[in-house]
Amino acid sequence: MLNRLVVPARKLLPTHAFARGVSVLVGGTAGAQLLTLLAAPLLTRLYAPEDFGLLAVYGGLLALFTVVASGRYQLAIPLPETEREASAVLALSLVVVCLTTLAALLLVALGGRRLTELLGVPALAPWLWLLPLGVAFAGSYQAVSHWAVRTRAFSAIAATRIKQSLALLTIQLLASPLGGAGLLLGHAAGQGAGTLTLARPALRAVGQHGVTPAEVWAVARRYCKFPLFSTWSGLFNTLGKQLPPLLFAALFSPVAAGLYALAHRVLAMPMTLIGEAVGKVFFASAAEAHRRGELGVLVARVHGVLAQLAMPPAIVLVLSGPELFALVFGERWREAGEFARWMAPWLYLVFVTSPLSHLFTVLERQGQGLIFQTVLLVVRLAAIAIGAAADDLMLTVALFSLGSALCWIGFLAWIARLTGNRPGSLALSTLTALAMSLALLAPLIVVATLAPTWLPWGAALLLSAALVGIRYLLLFRKAYQ
Repeated sequence: MLNRLVVPARKLLPTHAFARGVSVLVGGTAGAQLLTLLAAPLLTRLYAPEDFGLLAVYGGLLALFTVVASGRYQLAIPLPETEREASAVLALSLVVVCLTTLAALLLVALGGRRLTELLGVPALAPWLWLLPLGVAFAGSYQAVSHWAVRTRAFSAIAATRIKQSLALLTIQLLASPLGGAGLLLGHAAGQGAGTLTLARPALRAVGQHGVTPAEVWAVARRYCKFPLFSTWSGLFNTLGKQLPPLLFAALFSPVAAGLYALAHRVLAMPMTLIGEAVGKVFFASAAEAHRRGELGVLVARVHGVLAQLAMPPAIVLVLSGPELFALVFGERWREAGEFARWMAPWLYLVFVTSPLSHLFTVLERQGQGLIFQTVLLVVRLAAIAIGAAADDLMLTVALFSLGSALCWIGFLAWIARLTGNRPGSLALSTLTALAMSLALLAPLIVVATLAPTWLPWGAALLLSAALVGIRYLLLFRKAYQ
């Protein structure tokens, strides 16, 4: 039944393999995100900012474990030429997930309470047992979803996105009397939902090929660059993303962590997950494009489309972030809109560049990826240190966002050079998207800057949204030609 909801009729899908894969994944992702975004105004009225702060700290700890859960070997699953070797990589990934889950369990058992006190959220201690459970669910999903990418089972991945959102939201809405614990239980349920659907064909392949321990050890050595370089690169990237909620809770308060978490959740979910869907399909196509000498063309096309999609909402948030958050989520979340105003340029750049980060894997440049993530982490640590020394939460958010944006601009320039694209050509795509977006958002810009009495803010927002919607429709139709 879910497949019917997330997979359009075959005759309506584009015939080009890349666009078709993106359409299926984005369809499932968009459905999942639509459910989450529709429920967000209700959740922000059922839960207080400190409850979201509790979830942010738990989610940060889980993300740090999840990024290393399979030793990053899951990224190698689509690469082998034979199904037998790919099955061995899958088995290796699942073995490493079991070891990481055990490590999380030991951490909770031996030092869980002390950890929550250091992070300023002692209320999390009774629920920290969810951490190893979440690591097992999330790590396994990573491995089996990359097997689905290899077999191009994009519709199955899309269906699991819907299942995960339904499970998460159902538990969080029903468990709201528990306070922050309700958010934690829903998050854990969402991690596990849909994993079994993808696990069946993946485990069946391992069994059919009769993978042996010797083969698992052989692929562990063959793809050793992934744990040696990509693991640290992914860990530094995730640590940089999770530093704000973790350190905001410890240095300021759980409320500060909750405000940041909501702003990041609202901005990053649609941007990052749609970008992730594009990234999965890009990963599946980039290796072949590289062999044919067409990688530069593919990169330029993907960047141009992503810029056209992400620019309008980024400008809207810069113009009217606080007003939008107060209207949609309630007045007590207005400060989160101030955070969003600073975060919008950074997350725009993440959206248009993160799918291209798979090039580190395709070109086996994991060492350079590690350097980039190290620089990004250092910049973010410095931003938070300066803001904390000034005891100014808004300054901390601004410095963190601007520093991150500058790093991603440098990354985009590196991508252009590596793929034979002139940096000016990618910059031109960005300027084109900016000019088009400013024209579409002219009514909202007029209201935000001149505040005319004849044009209410709400009417200007709706008019601009309609113009942007028409633009998206034209882009959508072009992709299907």
